[in-house]
Amino acid sequence: MLNIVLLLSVSLVLTSIISSAYGAIESGDESNKLHIVYMGSLRKGASYSPTSHHLNLLQQVIDGSDIENHLVRSYKRSFNGFAAVLNDQQREKLSNMRGVVSVFPSREYHLQTTRSWDFLGLPQSIKRSQTAESDLVIGVIDSGIWPESESFNDKGLGSISKKWRGVCAGGVNFTCNNKVIGARFYGIGDDSARDANGHGTHTSSTAGGSEVKGVSFYGLAKGTARGGAPSSRIAAYKTCNNLGMCSDDAILSAFDDAIADGVDVITVSMGKPQAYEFVDDAFAIGSFHAMENGILTVQAAGNDGPNPSTVKSIAPWVFSVAATTIDRQFIDKLILGNGKTVIGSSINIVPSNGTKFPIAVHNAQACPAGANASPEKCDCIDKNMVKGKFVLCGVSGREGLAYANGAIGSINNVTETEFDIPSITQRPSLNLEPKDFVHVQSYTNSTKYPVAELLKTEIFHDTNAPKIIYFSSRGPNPMVPEIMKPDISAPGVNILAAYPPMGTPKYNLLSGTSMSCPHVAGVVAYVRSFHPDWSPAAIKSAIMTTAEPVKGTYDDLVGEFAYGSGNVNPQQAVHPGLVYDISKEDYVQMLCNYGYDAKKIKQISGDNLSCHVTSKRSLVKDINYPSMVIPVRSYHKRFNVNIHRTVTNVGFFNSTYKATLIHHDPKIKISVKPKLLTFRSLHEKKSFAVTVIGGAKLNQTMFSSSLIWSDGIHNVKSPIIVQLLPLYS
Repeated sequence: MLNIVLLLSVSLVLTSIISSAYGAIESGDESNKLHIVYMGSLRKGASYSPTSHHLNLLQQVIDGSDIENHLVRSYKRSFNGFAAVLNDQQREKLSNMRGVVSVFPSREYHLQTTRSWDFLGLPQSIKRSQTAESDLVIGVIDSGIWPESESFNDKGLGSISKKWRGVCAGGVNFTCNNKVIGARFYGIGDDSARDANGHGTHTSSTAGGSEVKGVSFYGLAKGTARGGAPSSRIAAYKTCNNLGMCSDDAILSAFDDAIADGVDVITVSMGKPQAYEFVDDAFAIGSFHAMENGILTVQAAGNDGPNPSTVKSIAPWVFSVAATTIDRQFIDKLILGNGKTVIGSSINIVPSNGTKFPIAVHNAQACPAGANASPEKCDCIDKNMVKGKFVLCGVSGREGLAYANGAIGSINNVTETEFDIPSITQRPSLNLEPKDFVHVQSYTNSTKYPVAELLKTEIFHDTNAPKIIYFSSRGPNPMVPEIMKPDISAPGVNILAAYPPMGTPKYNLLSGTSMSCPHVAGVVAYVRSFHPDWSPAAIKSAIMTTAEPVKGTYDDLVGEFAYGSGNVNPQQAVHPGLVYDISKEDYVQMLCNYGYDAKKIKQISGDNLSCHVTSKRSLVKDINYPSMVIPVRSYHKRFNVNIHRTVTNVGFFNSTYKATLIHHDPKIKISVKPKLLTFRSLHEKKSFAVTVIGGAKLNQTMFSSSLIWSDGIHNVKSPIIVQLLPLYS
């Protein structure tokens, strides 16, 4: 039996995007603090380099040659400025320099616990249709739920809607209330829907948890925990065992029950090890039936990035979600015995209280002769050398052996991508990027008694968010390249949400596309509370076409294949202006064009729907999707492709939308016809065609542009992607 895994980040670890330029910082002057130097808007002109300018300013106020070690971050995408470690005198000098608007300390913020909702523009005070929201049920197919969590309290919730047809079959020692109104379990040997893994509780509270004040993770990230639709109800379908493994049979059972029970949205933060044909995919089959019953399924894109074509959620009727950062970072300072300070990443909950621990010097004889291993990588450990000390591990993930031999903590050399998700540890441990790790090694080798103090984690504000995180699976769609995947992105790094009290706090920090998925499920419920008559495709379109830009990726050339249409924007999604709607019959016709015969079509749809065309693949691109992907085989010297779409007016009566193309590559020509769409009534439909023409000598594999329909109030944005494919693929 094929197993499916929950899509947490592999090590269930965390956070932030901090430049390696933190470096080794002089800490002899206690007034040294992290400051923000704000310089207004960016200068225009290709010759201007913000980072060079920032370093030049620092050279004028800092003595010595370690300027880059003081520069923490350059802000150079949407405004101009930088973050740097400065003392009072340096701050004062910078404040009086030409071009500097202000210099101020980087303050610690006690942000909302699920800070992600505030970051997405959905504060507690947001206008809600609370009565409609309380009638909605979010179905969570996951590892169960911990019903006693305060996030599932039913204060203020009235009676359950009569449309609910489910039951509370939670099993042993399980009780529902007016918040958790349904529970079922499917695993062999299970006797309860209770969550002993933590994953299902976390995702459930992120999507629809009630408001809970005064939540934190060991005092970090204090605030109010809440879901995207805090007045909604939750139905838990436990398909995964306590090890996080799930099976197709349990998943299809859960879909079957959830649809019949009357849920309004389904969230599934799990996926298979690879993409499969629709007819061989329990998620595709179950979500197709959910779609035909008016239920949108939201699924995690996967945690196999940043390699291309690693996205597992590929069906066009599924909402596939990538993971991005939020504007809250966690940083740690390591103070070396020579007074230098390096900044690294981890969630270190142990205050140092001024204690300095010795740093172990590795024994070169610890590894057997001829072994392909080294003490510096923590492959082999001399217990006598590491006991009660910090140990330096040159490769991440090897510190366990050091702990087993008595090490008090570890200082780990990690890649930039690993650095962005620091681990939670109850030991004084720290992840450093290579430059800083080498600095600590140098110090350790320079003195007979090397020591260091690791301070408790601090919170830092990240103005570069949202940024796609490295582990988030990428497109293009490995099975249907004409359908863009992932569809959307949402917060999935360091998300604090409810957790079973199993030796951890009742609220825990987790990372993964598992965490971004329920964010979008919460937004789907929020939008549906305003538009209960909209189809799943209309809701999906509203969220995709109103998404916010993502500021950067590890692989910027991938673009939309990393983050989809952009980062979810809940408030704008309620008022999209136009939507791209898709019916069940449209999906079936797409499958016909994809190449499925009547037998396979019936396997998926359950209907005897006939195919209207015989061409294979040629019209898959014409499904009424909110994004447009044009795969072109490389042997084409030139191509001329027409894409047809239809939009439905959900904005104003008597409105006219004008087409604008955002396009930067002269080798690709894009046109829209007609350029104006005039509507006289709500729900009126208008069609248009996009023509994309490409010439020879294209030296890229991907070209990205956008089409925006605007009436002056609504901006309906769709990505247009040209992808060059190998001749045989």
